Order: sequence, then structure tokens, then C-alpha cells
Amino acid sequence: MENQRTARTLADGLRLVVRALVYAVVGGAALLAIATVVSVLGPMLALDLYTPPVAAWWTVFTAIAVQGVPFLLLGTVVSAAIGAFVPERVFSRLLPRNQALAVPIAGAAGVVLPGCECASVPVAGSLMRRGVAPSAALAFLLSAPAVNPVVLVATSVAFPGQPRMVLARLIASLATAVVMGWLWARFGRDEWLRPPERHAHPAATGLRAFTAGLQHDFLHAGGFLVLGAAAAATFNIAVPRSVLDLFTGSPWLSVLLLAFLAVVLCVCSEADAFVAASLSGFSPTARLAFMVVGPMVDLKLIALQAGTFGRSFALRFSSVTWMAAVTSSALVGWWLL
Repeated sequence: MENQRTARTLADGLRLVVRALVYAVVGGAALLAIATVVSVLGPMLALDLYTPPVAAWWTVFTAIAVQGVPFLLLGTVVSAAIGAFVPERVFSRLLPRNQALAVPIAGAAGVVLPGCECASVPVAGSLMRRGVAPSAALAFLLSAPAVNPVVLVATSVAFPGQPRMVLARLIASLATAVVMGWLWARFGRDEWLRPPERHAHPAATGLRAFTAGLQHDFLHAGGFLVLGAAAAATFNIAVPRSVLDLFTGSPWLSVLLLAFLAVVLCVCSEADAFVAASLSGFSPTARLAFMVVGPMVDLKLIALQAGTFGRSFALRFSSVTWMAAVTSSALVGWWLL
């Protein structure tokens, strides 16, 4: 009897996983199809209206949105799965109660998740709902899009024959994530952080809780992704390239400029290394700052954080993270590059 009950439980669990995967694949395919059609028709409509700047704006906007949708879906699937299928006691066992130790462990855990910043916000919110200390969840939020294997491999491809650049990105990004986690553990206040709401009905369990969480997180975070993409597209067409050329002569100004550009350009962490490699007029340290800041602080990420954790948190956390990322990039760049 016990063996039969165990077999039925495993079979039920397998069916839940298969149904969840089918749900995610179908939903993601539909979203990508809609986004692709819009990205094609939008520039055509803008050109028909004889407004080339609008066509350029729409192209940048849809590129950022289409690029972010798959990883946002990945993050919401992971977030919903954590909330529906993973007991709270699992996290209490995996992470030490001492936040000083939990933060670096959570930061290092970001190495195993191949996702971008769009995915990290809902996952971090789900971790907090499951009882993980905010300092550890925030360290994971910053490290996951910056030090995962996909990003490091992409960096090595974008900078062939420059293993020091890959190592510098890993060290600077991980150091920033851990430092920010420790800073929150020491100075963070509960009133600054709006706890993520439990979106599922208290009685919902299993697949029902998973689908409710997936729908809530994706629709909620997707709206803020759109707002961030619109802001980045506006900057791309509003600032002339001649203005950027004025900063390439100074190594320190170039670091600050690329750190600022990383915020407004909103390039996905899986692709930002190729953008940084194309900025050959800037110093290696400046390009490192672009790759370290971008996955941690950009307009769409700030918007996602504001929608998930509150505007007060997003403004404070993003500004301090930007300064920590720039400082870490400058120190590591001076050391290795």
C-alpha cells in the first residue's frame, strides 16, 4: 500500500510538472508571436506616417521588450513554481540564519540561474514570500543576471582572448551583490521595503497556485517592463551621438558615462557584452562598468522593483547599487585591466 501511494504521488507530481511546462511554453509562444507582429507592423506604420524618429523609437522599444519577454517569463515561471511547490522549510535549511553568511551564499547561488534582470525580480519576490531574509534575496536579485554561466560565456565570446575581462566582470558583479546584501542587512529598514503580496488564494495549492502566481507575476511585471523599454527608447533617439564622443577622452568621465548609459539603454545582460565590445573608443574599465551596472540598475529594472517592492525601495536601493557597482568596477578594472 505504501509503495502504491508513493507511486501515485510521483505520478501526480509528474503530471503537474508536464502541465505547467505546457502552460508556460504555450503562453510564451503566444506572447512572442504577438510581440514579433507588433515589432514588424510598428515601424511600418511609423514610416507610413512620415515620422522616421517615431519609427526609430518603436524599433528600439520593441527590441527591448521582445528581448526581455522570454526571460521575464522564465522568472515568473520559477517564481510561481517556488511559491506553489517548494515548502518554506527548504529555504530555512539551505540558508544560514546568520545574514552575514546567508548573503554571500545567496549571491553565489546566482551563478546557477541563466536569466536576466527581468527574471530576477519576481524570483527575489517569491523568495521573500517564502521566508528568505530580504538581504539574501536582494543579493540573489543582483547576482543572478550578472554572473550566470550564459552571461560569462557571452562575455568571453564578445572579448576573445581576454579572460581577464570575464574574470573582472565576475568579481566586480559578485562583490557588488554581496556588499549590497550586507548593507541592507545592516542599514535597511522594514518600512522601506513593501513585502511582495501573496497573490494566490490561501486554499490554492499545486497547479492551481502555480497558474495563479504565474498570471499575476507576469502581467504585473510585464507592465513595468513596457514602461522601462519606453524610457530607454526615448533616450536613444533624444541624445545625439556627438555628445557621447566628448567623454571618451577622460578615463574617469568615460566610466561614469558608460555607467549612466547602462542605466538608460536597458540592454539585456545576455547581450550587453557585445554592446560593450563595440564601444572600442572607451577604456576597458569603462566597458567593464557598463557590463556590471547594466544587469543591476537600469530603467526597466527600477520600474520592476518599484512595482514589486515599492517606489521608496526602488529609488534608495537602485541609487546605492549604482554607486557600489561603479566603485567595484573601477577598483577591479584598476587591478585586473
